[in-house]
Amino acid sequence: MLIALWIVNALLTLAMLGGGGMKLITPKPVLAERGMAWTEDFSAGSIKAIAALEVVGAIGLILPLATGIAPILTPLAGAGLAVIMLGAVVVHLRRKETATPAIVLAVLAVASAVLGFLAIR
Repeated sequence: MLIALWIVNALLTLAMLGGGGMKLITPKPVLAERGMAWTEDFSAGSIKAIAALEVVGAIGLILPLATGIAPILTPLAGAGLAVIMLGAVVVHLRRKETATPAIVLAVLAVASAVLGFLAIR
């Protein structure tokens, strides 16, 4: 169970750090130019907040599990990322955009949360 958790968390962390980090350092107009049309519906501050939550969630998937300090934070980070990604699915579906990447990440986040709760008990 623990090995599966590490694999899922590693994949999810890479995706969240990559996407969240990019959104965190890239200005809103550049994100829109790069095909993130959903940014039109959000303020620059909201986009940065979402990005920061993604980065913090990604760190929360790995750090508590690796250090053994407050390991309950690992499945909680997975649950938090699942909520963020489910919100992304809703936004993309409302805009009639493809939601496949967000759905895949939401499923991974749910799997991380479930595996995390099972592995730490």
